[in-house]
Amino acid sequence: MITQPALSAGSDPEVLFQTHGSWLLGTLRRRFGPEVAEDLLQETYLRLVRQTEVVEVHKPKAFLLRIARNLFLSGYRRDQRRAEIDGVSLTTRAQSEAASQVELLILKDIILRMPRKLRDVFLLSRFGGLSNEAIADRLGIRPKTVESRMTQALAYCAAQLGR
Repeated sequence: MITQPALSAGSDPEVLFQTHGSWLLGTLRRRFGPEVAEDLLQETYLRLVRQTEVVEVHKPKAFLLRIARNLFLSGYRRDQRRAEIDGVSLTTRAQSEAASQVELLILKDIILRMPRKLRDVFLLSRFGGLSNEAIADRLGIRPKTVESRMTQALAYCAAQLGR
């Protein structure tokens, strides 16, 4: 962290703000807007109080305004970075959701074009959560036939997705 120069004994933060605080607040309101001005004024004061290195301030108004301007720019850059990050995450999320919807449409199309015998077994297994024995009972076929049709259905899906 870069330390700010501290004020000399003759440039006490209290004295600076008593002398130039009203002027600084008015200037900040005109330059940055009334919504931001008071926060910048407070942050400027805190920055002055925390300074560790001693320097002589020859132009107190310019000094105070420089601190406030730097604080404003730091906050602005931070807000811009957040907005960029939020924008990227929203864009990524939207693209991901769109891709998922496209994938679902493709899967639905593949399933609908599957031969009926294979489709029935596939849907009962993957979306119905039934075991091979339960599917066999429901469709009136042998469990070995269910296994064979499921293998064919998966091969059909793989071939369609391979295109």
